[in-house]
Amino acid sequence: MATTGKHRTHLVWDWNGTLLDDIHAVVGATNAAFAEVDLAPLTLEQYRETYCVPIPKFYERLMGRLPTPAEWERMDGLFHRHYTEQRAACGLTEGVEELLVRWLSGGRSQSLLSMYGHEQLVPAVRGYGIERHFVRVDGRTGPSGGSKALHMERHFEVLGDIAPESAVVIGDAVDDAVAAAHVGARAVLYTGGSHSRSSLEEAGVPVVDTLAEAVALAERMAERMAD
Repeated sequence: MATTGKHRTHLVWDWNGTLLDDIHAVVGATNAAFAEVDLAPLTLEQYRETYCVPIPKFYERLMGRLPTPAEWERMDGLFHRHYTEQRAACGLTEGVEELLVRWLSGGRSQSLLSMYGHEQLVPAVRGYGIERHFVRVDGRTGPSGGSKALHMERHFEVLGDIAPESAVVIGDAVDDAVAAAHVGARAVLYTGGSHSRSSLEEAGVPVVDTLAEAVALAERMAERMAD
């Protein structure tokens, strides 16, 4: 693992929809859960146009009202059960390992922060053979469905001498940009996951169509930070 000081640019990667190419499993699990609660299925495009955080607000857009706590608990449980079944068929996004290795070869570091449950995330990342590329892997602790902002804050607290101001967050959701801004980091958003390009552009940060573009942009940001 690379040693990083406050002067070196650090990447914080998102997992679902970013490093892991699982958007079709996410939509499939969502629709399987919806079928059990009498909600209409969504196409990928409809999902990307509608999805938002906190997730109960996503359900509100579809139901016309916020789900009750009991409804939310049931729908969340159904989704995660179906997602667990479908995730096994998912692979890493094209070129991920090469990008991770190349970033490290430049003497820089990277970590992974996800809203996927920590107890499920760590063995999943290990199973895909890329855990060794990160100085830290953190998943969500506590209830699901909320924002990543406070998790990002805690992530940097435990990263030690890595300053948010020297970091770039790469993710697929507006919430990744919100979490980055919360701690003073920069963000690049990727269109291969949960949001449409138009939704991502509302975040006011760079939006790219490939992770290679995201890393190249982060490198240019690093050069500007070093000036």
